[in-house]
Amino acid sequence: MKLSDFDFDLPERLIATRPARPRTSARLLLAEGDSIRDLHVRDLVDVFRPGDRLVLNNTRVIPARLVGHRTRGDAQAKIEVTLMEPAAEGWRAMAKPLRKVNTGEAIVFSDALSAVVADKTDSDLQLVFNLKGDDFDAALAQAGGMPLPPYIAAKRAPDAQDEQDYQTVFARHAGAVAAPTASLHFDQPLLEALRDKGVAFTEVTLHVGAGTFLPVKVEDVATHKMHAEWGQVTPAAADAINATKDAGGRVIPVGTTALRLIESAARSGRMAPWQGPTDIFIYPGFRFHVTDALMTNFHLPKSTLLMLVSALMGKDRMDRVYAHAIASDYRFFSYGDASLLIP
Repeated sequence: MKLSDFDFDLPERLIATRPARPRTSARLLLAEGDSIRDLHVRDLVDVFRPGDRLVLNNTRVIPARLVGHRTRGDAQAKIEVTLMEPAAEGWRAMAKPLRKVNTGEAIVFSDALSAVVADKTDSDLQLVFNLKGDDFDAALAQAGGMPLPPYIAAKRAPDAQDEQDYQTVFARHAGAVAAPTASLHFDQPLLEALRDKGVAFTEVTLHVGAGTFLPVKVEDVATHKMHAEWGQVTPAAADAINATKDAGGRVIPVGTTALRLIESAARSGRMAPWQGPTDIFIYPGFRFHVTDALMTNFHLPKSTLLMLVSALMGKDRMDRVYAHAIASDYRFFSYGDASLLIP
């Protein structure tokens, strides 16, 4: 398959810059087999069945957007930094303007937080911060801001509302620099209503990296190399998912991040505990072992996430789903509407 097979025209007006309020009022496109229905997220109570198990990614987005300055003599230069992923020492980060920073220089972000540029490539930096552990987390919370996706940040600046909007209600383990956005549609009343109906929940952790927004640059899709992200499936989580499969229930990851993690942990055919990086690339032809359906947002043209949903549903079917979504004015990307895809 070619990269151009996954291209489509998206009207600019359909790119959401704010989420629906309340969260559950977002629209939901239900694609089950060849049928398409227009619902809302709150209707999931009527769609999911007792015995279904939702897999939730409980990663927590860190305030990874920083503004600092570097000094040479009497001259200072403003440097905007977005943390991408942990490195062996420090963090890999994007910087703007990258050309104004040299290896060995210090960037000061606040009275408490600074970093030294340990390495530099044509695309990013490696930063080693002056603090670690809880001290680093506290200083970052004071100095940093929410790392909104580039297609939102290009339209407006992040603000205090994003600190709530761009975080799931079940976020627990800090480490992501992008949100598992399908999960942003859930609030506590919806979770409780689903639990009352007999829907079960299992939490896993995948720290979403900024690489999720990197474009695919090869025309032959099969030659694309995915970025790696750290994830964990506990023994209890693996056992719960296996038990649901054995009982004939459906396993439904909420978001592509949860799906990629559980499929990474199930390459033997059954779920097993997992801890470490995964660079699994899911595109048409992939064999799913545990995923029975997927709740997800609407994705960018030519993206690996569009390839993933095409692997689950079939490309022709997803072409029809996206054509319907565009014609029906669904809102796209991180703050947009949702879909529930049931092969």
